[in-house]
Amino acid sequence: MNPADLRIGQGFDVHRFTDDPNRVLVLAGCHFEGERGLEGHSDADVVAHACSDALLGAAALGDIGMHFPDTDPEWAGADSLALLRHVTALIDADGWTVANIDCAVVCERPKLAPRRDEMQRNLTEIVGAPVSIKGNRAERLGTIGRGEGIVCFATALLVRTTSESEPS
Repeated sequence: MNPADLRIGQGFDVHRFTDDPNRVLVLAGCHFEGERGLEGHSDADVVAHACSDALLGAAALGDIGMHFPDTDPEWAGADSLALLRHVTALIDADGWTVANIDCAVVCERPKLAPRRDEMQRNLTEIVGAPVSIKGNRAERLGTIGRGEGIVCFATALLVRTTSESEPS
């Protein structure tokens, strides 16, 4: 395999918690009832956002803010899994396929282990490749450690499915 047929992208997203009692916490498409929701223009799913950003970066197709600006009312309250599905279609149309995505979610709560398999299944189904999720704590250090929000880092590997000279 030609090394040019492989691309790695890194994604990042962070959202602060809100005190809005009507806002539900959504991570990788899973609703965490009883937990504080995250502030954001869409559903504020930091995991789906970081995955989208990693995919777009790997394919050199911009970033999530370019495709889904938070100034556009069309994306208000948007389901981030639908945004990830759209990004996956863009990647495919550009001649790439997802090999895998690895995510590191940093938060003091909620505990991710009880929902990890469900979260991974949701994302894997959309991108068509394995997605792993690791839960990490900030050990009470900084903003995330004080429980003010959640951050996610994602790394995606893409494999070229069409020759660059072929129409995509």
